[in-house]
Amino acid sequence: MLLALFVWPAWAFAQINTERVMTIARNALYFEDYVLSIQYFNQVINAKPYLFEPYFFRALAKINLEDYPGAEADCDATIQRNPFVVGAYQVRGLARIRQHKFDGAIEDYRTALKYDPENLVLWHNLSLCHMQKEDYEAAKDDLNSLLKISPRYMPAYLMRGEVSLKQNDTIQALRDFDKAIEIEPYEPDGWGAKAIVLLQQEKFKDAEDNLDRAIRLSARNAGYYINRALARFHQNNLRGAMRDYDVALDIDPNNFLGHYNRGLLRGQVGDDNRAIEDFDFVLQIEPDNMMAAFNRGLLRAQTGDYFGAIDDYSKVIEEYPNFTTGYYCRAEARKKVGDMKGAEEDEFKIMQMQLDQRNNASSASSNANDMADNSDASADKGKTRKKSDKNVENYRKIVIADDSEMGQQYESDYRGRVQNKNVVIKLEPMFALSYYEKYSEIKHAVHYHKFIDELNQSKAFPSPLRITNMEAPLTEEQVRTHFDLINVHTSDIVQDETNARKRFIRGLDFYLVQDFASSIDDFTQSILLDSSFFPAYFMRALVRYKDLEYKKSQAALDGSDVPVAVSDKQKKDGVTSMDYEMVKNDLDKVIQLAPDFVYAYYNRGNVMSLLKDYRAALVDYDKAIELNPEFAEAYFNRGLTHIFLGNNKQGILDLSKAGELGVVSAYNVIKRFTAQPE
Repeated sequence: MLLALFVWPAWAFAQINTERVMTIARNALYFEDYVLSIQYFNQVINAKPYLFEPYFFRALAKINLEDYPGAEADCDATIQRNPFVVGAYQVRGLARIRQHKFDGAIEDYRTALKYDPENLVLWHNLSLCHMQKEDYEAAKDDLNSLLKISPRYMPAYLMRGEVSLKQNDTIQALRDFDKAIEIEPYEPDGWGAKAIVLLQQEKFKDAEDNLDRAIRLSARNAGYYINRALARFHQNNLRGAMRDYDVALDIDPNNFLGHYNRGLLRGQVGDDNRAIEDFDFVLQIEPDNMMAAFNRGLLRAQTGDYFGAIDDYSKVIEEYPNFTTGYYCRAEARKKVGDMKGAEEDEFKIMQMQLDQRNNASSASSNANDMADNSDASADKGKTRKKSDKNVENYRKIVIADDSEMGQQYESDYRGRVQNKNVVIKLEPMFALSYYEKYSEIKHAVHYHKFIDELNQSKAFPSPLRITNMEAPLTEEQVRTHFDLINVHTSDIVQDETNARKRFIRGLDFYLVQDFASSIDDFTQSILLDSSFFPAYFMRALVRYKDLEYKKSQAALDGSDVPVAVSDKQKKDGVTSMDYEMVKNDLDKVIQLAPDFVYAYYNRGNVMSLLKDYRAALVDYDKAIELNPEFAEAYFNRGLTHIFLGNNKQGILDLSKAGELGVVSAYNVIKRFTAQPE
């Protein structure tokens, strides 16, 4: 009977319960199982192709999988069936942006604003589209409209400041960046943006102070270290600048500015071999970068590699035949290797160029052709050059980004995706029993319990069970596998209806394909057949918790940053604290049956924290850490819980331990609660 209700052969689309399948599909979408969700949406579309919802939600799944043409096509289908779905225009606008179709995206956002004129996300993205098209007046008009609707929307001030910079209005830019900092002092972008203006104004100490604040709030942003290195360089703090370049390159190993400038500074302090390594890297990325080649030639000569130096000098001279310094350096290197004839030719060339200069025979135009894209004379006087500056005479200068590259963090921050940057501090997730776990280069802990290991040793499960809170979404092949396994396990259950573990195993399959209702049914049957089988209680608690979180998200969709289309019924489906009592009861039963199962205490602590019963949560996290002193996630959640209670000192100690054990996000939280912006 269960097979007929929940498993559908490919030819039976018309027979499926589309409302039930849509619910399962949206479960999968919410929990970021995008491939699986598309499979379900396909079934609904084949059964009822006139519905707009499955096309819309399939577009959301596709955009998260970076299938932008597919997302655009699904939004077309949505709008064709219902032209009043604001989210469809929003998602299609984002898909068009990713394909550089800015005019089409602008059209979408303007249409959506007719239906929802106070939607901040729409104004935000519309402004950024105009910035991409360099229509700065239109961008400012959009941002002013946005700020009339929401005067404390911090990103609008950052973007308007960016537009002012593009228009060379640094005074207005600083006003906007200061306002952004006033509104959100714990957001690093305001401090970083203000620092860029201060660098342009040559207020290097003030720029460094602002970048210090930005780095305290966001320690993994390579750009902040690159900019602080520049501020330190201008204050003659070469060692400090090199340390910043080191950190920046740890974060972003392919950063061009970091390698080039660190190579220059290493050369200045005599670290020649490592400076050569930096210029080797630059030349791998840009083989035609003649200034990098010349600097490497100088360093090779200093380390005794004269043939290598001659090779670099020759490439530069071929590109810049009037570069006097190049001939002089090559002549010296040729003498070192005994090539006196070549050295004499270079010296003769130098003498000839000097005579030409004295006799005013060397035309200015030839120099202009040889040194294409020269900066003007005033630009050559400083200690830095723009990245686009090709004047080889500036080979010793630190490189800075071009004006066109400034502020790119704002221009790429389009809103409305399912996975936006999340600035909300939240607990580490619940633990589950699953066959799949995401790989982490940082967290290597193997979560173990004797009874789960015994289950794996019994070979009753199709794959070894893992205890994890980093569940991996299923691939298309894995989705098919679990649908097939549901059929197999259903046949097994028919043959042996009293076997609790077979029910549990099929419950896991239903859980993995996001069919929460069927999963809960199977776990309940497993418990009825064997009330001592604690994994069934544990997984039923988890699935109930996830189902409640999904329902709660649907009830709050009107205030979310994710474009959606929901029915009135779904909006009314709220969740109360009483709904979580069933979750807690199941975890209580797990602890009664298996008091050493540390993950039940941890999960119950999460539930109590969600219900804002923080002291009860602390008791559970304490017990989890007592049972497993290396339990990183428990330290992290206990640290946050202490902070929620106002005990920051103890909270930071726990977060520090969590970071030490591999929860990297702990460090950002620590910085957020220890930074003291004025």
